[in-house]
Parts: sequence; C-alpha cells; structure tokens
Amino acid sequence: MIPLDLNAIAAAVGGRLHRADGSQKVHGTVEFDSRKVGPGSLFVALPGQHSDGHQFAEQAVARGAVAVLAARELAAPTVVVPFVDSYVPTDALVLAGDNDGSGAAVLAALAKLARHVIGLVPDCAVVGVTGSVGKTSTKNLIGHLLARLGPTIASPRSFNNELGQPWTVLRVEQGTKHLVLELGTRGVGHLAALCATAPPRIGVVLNVGDAHLGNMGSLEVIASAKGELVEALPDAAAGGVAVLNADDARVAAMAARTSARVVLTSRTTDAHVRATDIELDSQARPRFTLSGASGSARVMLPTHGEHQIDNALAAAAVALELGATIDEVAAGLQADFPTPPHRMAVHQTPDGFTFVDDARNVSSGSVLAALRTLSAMARPGNARKWAVLGTTEEPGFASDDRHGPWGRLAAEFADRVVVVGQAAGDIHAAAAGVGNGVLTKLVPDVPAAIALLRDELCAGDVVLLKGSSKAALWRIAEAFLPDDVPRTGHDSDYDVVLP
Repeated sequence: MIPLDLNAIAAAVGGRLHRADGSQKVHGTVEFDSRKVGPGSLFVALPGQHSDGHQFAEQAVARGAVAVLAARELAAPTVVVPFVDSYVPTDALVLAGDNDGSGAAVLAALAKLARHVIGLVPDCAVVGVTGSVGKTSTKNLIGHLLARLGPTIASPRSFNNELGQPWTVLRVEQGTKHLVLELGTRGVGHLAALCATAPPRIGVVLNVGDAHLGNMGSLEVIASAKGELVEALPDAAAGGVAVLNADDARVAAMAARTSARVVLTSRTTDAHVRATDIELDSQARPRFTLSGASGSARVMLPTHGEHQIDNALAAAAVALELGATIDEVAAGLQADFPTPPHRMAVHQTPDGFTFVDDARNVSSGSVLAALRTLSAMARPGNARKWAVLGTTEEPGFASDDRHGPWGRLAAEFADRVVVVGQAAGDIHAAAAGVGNGVLTKLVPDVPAAIALLRDELCAGDVVLLKGSSKAALWRIAEAFLPDDVPRTGHDSDYDVVLP
C-alpha cells in the first residue's frame, strides 16, 4: 500500500485511534489473514465463519502489524471504525460470521480506505471486468498484456467481492500504471458499490448468462446488474471506454446505458476489435486473425476452446486503448502465462488419457463451450469423448431448469456421460433419455467416478470434467496424475472468506 500514517487512515475511514498517537506509518500490505501479516502491515479484523479476526489482533501486531482496523477497541494499536447505519444481514459469504454488524462496519471502512488510496494515483488506469463467465481468465489476460506496458496490479484468483476488490486496490503503489479489477455481483447494486470504491475508466462486459440465476431470478435482472459497470464509467470526453461483446445481444444493448466511448468486440460480426479466419488445432487451441483500427495480426492462443477468443478480444481491446500496438498485443496473447486453476486446464497422463479440467464453475454457456471443446479435441480412431458432469449447487437453483438441457447437450457431444452425485440425477436422466446410443452412468461421488474411469478408460480417450467448485470434480484428474505434478486444490470466489 502507499505509505500512510494512522492519522490519515483514521480520517479516510471516519474512525478514531485507540492505543496509538497517529504518527505510526503503515508501509506494508493490508491483510485480513493474520498469518500473512508482515512488518509495516495493517491487519483487518473481520468476523469469520469459524473465528473472529478481532481475536488475532495481538498476534498480528507481534508479526509486525502497525495497527488493526477493527470495529471495537482492542489490546493493540487500533483504528476503530464506526458502525454502518441500519445494518441488515447480507447474503455475502464474506460476512457469514457477522452477527452484530462489526464485519459490515470494517468492510465499509476498508472500501473507504481503498477509495482514498486510489485517489492518490490519479494517473493509474483502472479497468473493471465483469460477465457471467470468463471474468477471471480475461482479467488475468488483461493484466498479462498491460504488464508489458508498465507496472500493473490485477486481482489475484477470483478476488472480486466486497473484501477481495478493496484488498486488491490497496496493493497499488505510487508507480502503479494499471489496476485491473475483477468485479462480481450477486444482485442489483453490488457492481455500483464496487465501482464507487475504485472508479473504473475502462469497463469490460463479457456476457450475460445464467450463472447466479438462482439469486437474481432472470437474465434481464442479471443484465441490469452487469450494466452498472458501464453506467459508472466517465464520459467519452473524460476518457471513459466501455468494451462490449457485440456477440451477446444483452451486452451490446448496454451501449445505450453509458456516456463512455463504446468499443465493440466480435468473432461473428463487424466490430472495432474482431477475430476472423478462426481455426482450432488438435488440442482445440484457437488460431485467428486479430484486427483493429491500427491493423491486423495472426494469433494462436495457448489456451483451449474457441470461446477463449472472446476473452482474448476483450483483453486486446483494453491493451490497444492503453497504448499497445496490434503486434504487441498479438505477441502477448500468444505468450504462455499462468492460467487460473480448473478453467479449461488440460492434463495429459502417462497412460495416454487427456483430462480437460473445467470444474471451477458451471452455467449453460460454459457447459456448451466446454462440450464443444471436448468435441474438437477428440482424436480420430477409437478414442472416446467422456463428459463427467456434476451439479451447479447454486443457491435458489431448481435443477429441472438447466440440468435437463445440460444432459441432452452432453449426450449430443460425448460418447460416454458420467454424472456425479444424486443431486445431478436430472442430468443423467436427460442424457439417457436422448436415446442416441450414448452410454450414461450415474455414480454417487467422486471416488466412484474415479473407480469407473480406472476400469474403462483407454489410451487416447479425452475426459471433460465440468461442475461447480463444490463438486470438486478436478480431484478426478488429480487421481490420474503423477505424484510430482502440483495439485491446485480448491480455488473459490470466496477464498477471501476467513476460516
């Protein structure tokens, strides 16, 4: 974080000091996990689901924290923050342990501090990224391209909520040129609040799909919520830019909701930044011609699936807006860079099996994209395409609404369909009901799926793993990998929830 003394921090959050004279300076990181505190840190005390961060204040100070941002006086230097008016319990998992409003108070203060800090670097270009699917991959790709142009901070993993977003903002330093923020939403008003914390100059909307449909109720409400990003942008004269996917009608319609300059991306129609001459290699890695106002260049992505082009076009549009040339963008898109766990990660096993681990999340759009990738990766001959599917486990979700179509799609694209868990039984029933000869099997859990695949897989087979993070279907791939291959484990939007 940009160094600040406690007087400045207290003023920024509207708090008061306890056991501190205000001259002490925070010059390290801001942390909500006391185990990650180091010299010069500010520790953020939040009530977690299993323990209260206020109980770890003294431990944090012993590790080097200058002070604690907290909702009450502690036996340590403390910036005591005010409670928020009219506290109402929320569905935010990060506040699942907040029984008295203390967590909401600390989160509100953290947002105020982040707003103050980003105001200290007016030349830093803030980029916000949202969409029903693809946010994390696109955010990472934007960060990768912009890092070639200057110092860049991007949200780690899927830190996209009320805690992860301000925590990322507070990583900014005086020399930071770009800040790339993944922005999630569970309902109307959430994105507007995040944008108030760190006002974006460039906003990217990827798509509107049925992820979180159980929470929001309709695609129209989801589109309304996602469009809050473009509404928060400055107007075109002030440098505001809205990057919109023209291939998604609900996203393209958001052009009418912003006064920012609109940049359209597409792989099917004419647009400002577009992909043409699309091909897929034997691993479903896309090749295409990237075109923009300044020219065109041939690109081959290192990632898998034609849908990855949408993410690449959005990232290219942002980089071009911030000064990259078309050749620089093409080179960056083709370079290897770390990809988030369980998002179209391809693993080759010593036995000749190919696992496509897309087990991070599930929605209708991502299921179709993953199945198309599975089909494109099938080898000629006797190799078979396996679709291993789990449930969404989304709050408020009625399985009949989407499980049936997913099962029918799986039977269309795969040779074998394995459905994991009784909660996903509708997927199995729908796949079996297609009647096209595709073999289907319902198994109770991940160990049963592993046992089935051990018995039946043949060299050359390709296995798609697709389900929610709670289903943890990636454990199936890990069971077939050598011991020396690193395991990525669970990666959640809510990694920022305290233990």
